[in-house]
Amino acid sequence: MHDKFISLLIFFAALGSGLIAGTFFAFSTFVMNALARLPSHHGIAAMQSINIVVLNRLFLTVFTGTALVSLILLPISLFNWKDTPVVFIFAGSLLYLLGSFLVTGVCNVPLNDTLANLDVKDAASASLWKEYIVKWKAWNHVRTIASLTAMVSFILALLRR
Repeated sequence: MHDKFISLLIFFAALGSGLIAGTFFAFSTFVMNALARLPSHHGIAAMQSINIVVLNRLFLTVFTGTALVSLILLPISLFNWKDTPVVFIFAGSLLYLLGSFLVTGVCNVPLNDTLANLDVKDAASASLWKEYIVKWKAWNHVRTIASLTAMVSFILALLRR
């Protein structure tokens, strides 16, 4: 039972990491580029709207649920360090927690909070919008790579169990 439960946790961590990686990948590869092509006041308004709508039950369940599962798997991996797949569980958990969850809270969310306070009608907002896009995308690339690598790590852990 214990082994099946851990496998189920790893499966959900892989699934959640993959879903989040896909979301971040979309923003890194085309969403932010499309918003950057709009006049700044439209781009700002669109991103402000995205930042409100993203805080929905389904996204937050997957995003925080994957962090919670990773938090559960981390000590399990440390206490079972002799097992081969444990390295992948440990790596996947750390990648998701630090590279996706923590980067979101420490880097992307503060940028979003700053953007939320911009007045789309203010001319100074245009230059801040350009800076925002560059910084936000850079951190989003980190989140994308971390989430994707976490997913691969969790899948490797499952394949080696």
